[in-house]
Amino acid sequence: MPEQINKQLVDTTPIWIDSSTQLAELCARWRTQSAVALDTEFMRSRTFYPLPALVQIGDGKHCYLIDNLAIDDLGPLRELLLDTRVVKVMHSCSEDLETLDRLLGAIPEPIFDTQVAAAISGMGAGLGYAATVQQLLQIELPKSETRSDWLQRPLSESQKNYAALDVAWLPLIYGMLLKKLRELGRLDWLREDCDAIIQAARQTEVPELYYLKVKGAWRLRQKQLAVLQDLCAWREREARERDIPRNHLLKENVCLGLAQSMPKHLATLGQPGLEGKTMRKYGETLLQIIAAASERTDLPPRMPMPLNREQGEDLKLLRQKVTELAEAAGLPPEILVRKKELENLVQAEKPELEGRLLGWRRTVVGEPLLGELNRLRNA
Repeated sequence: MPEQINKQLVDTTPIWIDSSTQLAELCARWRTQSAVALDTEFMRSRTFYPLPALVQIGDGKHCYLIDNLAIDDLGPLRELLLDTRVVKVMHSCSEDLETLDRLLGAIPEPIFDTQVAAAISGMGAGLGYAATVQQLLQIELPKSETRSDWLQRPLSESQKNYAALDVAWLPLIYGMLLKKLRELGRLDWLREDCDAIIQAARQTEVPELYYLKVKGAWRLRQKQLAVLQDLCAWREREARERDIPRNHLLKENVCLGLAQSMPKHLATLGQPGLEGKTMRKYGETLLQIIAAASERTDLPPRMPMPLNREQGEDLKLLRQKVTELAEAAGLPPEILVRKKELENLVQAEKPELEGRLLGWRRTVVGEPLLGELNRLRNA
């Protein structure tokens, strides 16, 4: 898609697509392009999985709204998303990838995430689509439909216009950011980060590892951790199978409380968030899980404690180092390293680079941080 797209030539009028024939013809045409803009609308307030409601495509000239609820054969759209000759331009795309995978059983590839590209080009971290459009094109987008019911039919004209604008300017932004990244010599950085987003979207979260996300779990002994692990794994599987939000089953703080107290009887099971209907429905099951987990011999290891005072001072100094490195590279610090990655370095007996810090970030921030940490420990 050329950098030369003129914003005056972009027609933002939404074109509604609700037949298999229309979709097949358009997808055949889009597959001859080097890139297309892509977005989705979905609903998720009462379900575990997103409910796909609309797919938007922008080809640099027009904006198309694909009604996946009405079209029988979405195969051509799936083929377009999997066509590696066509770059799919998206903005902050993680939830969209999940939605498309749910709808089509496909993760688009390759992608060009304009939020990531904006950060790597030095514009700022975590910029929303509207802010990116404002900065690059001086166009202000409406916010009127951010909490819309996208599953309703027919959609209102306001909804259609809002959805069309979500892809209207992506092709032009793509061209501008692509040019800038080439000039900076950072296009490979963007590709690496976008590939990582795709790989993350392809991985299904393991239910047995969800307990690692629970705040305060570091306080638990190993046997209590085993209970927390099994409770969280049960909640995860049950939520997926019934397609309901995790917290509609059991809130995270309830899982933690049960792991701490390890009750053996219904009379001692109840706590805030676990009473009434929830207690009647799941009480016996929870007791069985707790009893079985308390007999486990394969106990999970204790979780790292919060940083001690000395580690906290090291973390503070490493953050200062990240700020210096970010300023030198003209990058937002947030794009370089995450707080958890810094904490892992500080807590490790023998710090090593892993994950994202093994890619382009290795020379930019990873190795300098290791050097700084070694200096601090040997001071």
